[in-house]
Amino acid sequence: MSTTPRETAPSATTPRRAGTRKVVRTMRHDPNDRPFLVIWEVTRACALVCQHCRADSQDEFHPHQLTTAQGLDLLDQMAAFGAPSPMVVLSGGDAFERDDLEELIAYGKDVGLSMSLAPSVTPKGTPQRYASVAEAGVRAVSISLDGASAATHDGFRGVEGVYDATAPTCRTIVDLGMRLQINTTVTADNLFELPEVFERVLDLDAFLWSVFFLVPTGRGDALTPVDATVVEDVLHWLVDVARYHAVKTTEAPHFRRVMLQRQKAGDVDAAEHFGLGPTYRRLRTHLLRIVAERELPVRTPRPPLDINAGRGFVFIDHVGTVYPSGFLPLPGGSVKERPLTELYRTSPVFTQLRDPDLLTGRCGSCEYRTVCGGSRSRAFAMAGDHLAEEPHCAYEPRGGQLVRVAAPRGGGHPMAGPPGGGHPGGGHPGGGHPGGGASQSA
Repeated sequence: MSTTPRETAPSATTPRRAGTRKVVRTMRHDPNDRPFLVIWEVTRACALVCQHCRADSQDEFHPHQLTTAQGLDLLDQMAAFGAPSPMVVLSGGDAFERDDLEELIAYGKDVGLSMSLAPSVTPKGTPQRYASVAEAGVRAVSISLDGASAATHDGFRGVEGVYDATAPTCRTIVDLGMRLQINTTVTADNLFELPEVFERVLDLDAFLWSVFFLVPTGRGDALTPVDATVVEDVLHWLVDVARYHAVKTTEAPHFRRVMLQRQKAGDVDAAEHFGLGPTYRRLRTHLLRIVAERELPVRTPRPPLDINAGRGFVFIDHVGTVYPSGFLPLPGGSVKERPLTELYRTSPVFTQLRDPDLLTGRCGSCEYRTVCGGSRSRAFAMAGDHLAEEPHCAYEPRGGQLVRVAAPRGGGHPMAGPPGGGHPGGGHPGGGHPGGGASQSA
């Protein structure tokens, strides 16, 4: 296995030499002051029973779910961050379960918020309902596709027929002029279907493919995640995919580290230069076939956005509890008791997550910690510590080589509260971050 010397990570904010491009985007405002993205889980009600959901979907609304009046007030709280206001994704559960969804969307637009939607593919999402939310002001919609066949995708969703309904739903979204994002959750079971899923992304005219890396929590604890070395292979493959289509990752911020490493390495054989494994080589072979058959033009890769749980991102659950991420169950307070602006700026768990010097283990000593930071949700889920090293990162800061990592499963945490998110079935369709039906951090 080849190694690379330790280097200082290029800063996304430092001036670039003429002719170079920015590889990682940073927010235009201080992440300590306001988030880039707000996900609001408007309900837990959902007709699906997705295997990888971190929440318990319900047939009926929770009795303490935010009311319409409370929801409108919450939208005012989001707008109170000021310009530039955060992007907002309404998620679930299934957001279409709320009869007041259009009222919430229209109000958010009226107070200056950019509104997106992350619903589930259920009978509630009729073409008429999609037309209604488009008219109310939704700019983008995310839809999940977790396999290249009905057997795989419907197996994820727990309901037959969802796969067959997904393509028509996506076509409706595109035909109505809304941007379509496709979200795919990677597990050991669907790993080698990724190239075929990418072809579906192309066929469906999606503007962005968001690839989720499983956090073993909620019902997702029963699924098999890929290990750190395979994650590395997939991330490098996604860098290759990004030359032909817009890609982002969720719960894999080390994608930003890989992008920076690949830029520094230049035009090299990635498999040899970075010591990648058979997963990368197999996925790469399939990608080259797709590129050749479809004559895909090379494009400038979409730089990933430098945000993470609690740092540029905030999640509000169906009853108004605020979390750094839908998969990081450490509550920062309730919007029913304190303003969202105050909770985001001052809650201890949020201020901790915005200080990379508090990270421990390999993340704490990594030269990429300020542009990556690792998945705080996965660190908490697997080690019981939201500041621990990223368990599914294979990068070793002391010399730059890749190492096989096995992190212990941990117990609880004194700050932990009830889960605050949906399942990886949606995602932020506009600003590079997931939303409902899927509530992870970038």
